[in-house]
Amino acid sequence: MAIERTFSMLKPGVLQRRIVGDVLARIERKGLKIVALKLMKIGPELAATHYAEHKEKPFFGELTGFITSGPVVAMVIEGDDAIARIRGLCGATKVENALPGTIRGDFALHTGTNIIHASDSPESAAREIGLFFKPAEIIDWKDEIGAWL
Repeated sequence: MAIERTFSMLKPGVLQRRIVGDVLARIERKGLKIVALKLMKIGPELAATHYAEHKEKPFFGELTGFITSGPVVAMVIEGDDAIARIRGLCGATKVENALPGTIRGDFALHTGTNIIHASDSPESAAREIGLFFKPAEIIDWKDEIGAWL
């Protein structure tokens, strides 16, 4: 397996619902390593850049409006096949298809407010990490759990 870094973001509503810890615990229990984490408010310009591939889609305004409506928790996650593992933990984007046991299946109420974003490829991960984090904000630390997994 390849060690990868990926970007993930807990969307607005997660703080108000007091479930940040629940979601982070699932990521950590999967054996993935959080190497950067911050609470932030996203402005319209960053939202438009982040979701640029959806600019021509009819839901773009709703998407950027939601992501700028409250604070988010942005993070960089590292681990074996981190991109696929985080996306598996998240579950299907459409809430009605998200299985119980996944983050969206257990916590999301509507697709437009599906609570978590996860990069879908190494290229997206690199681009999104660069949008939200400076290199100095990403902390390399020795993970001793490898012997236990």
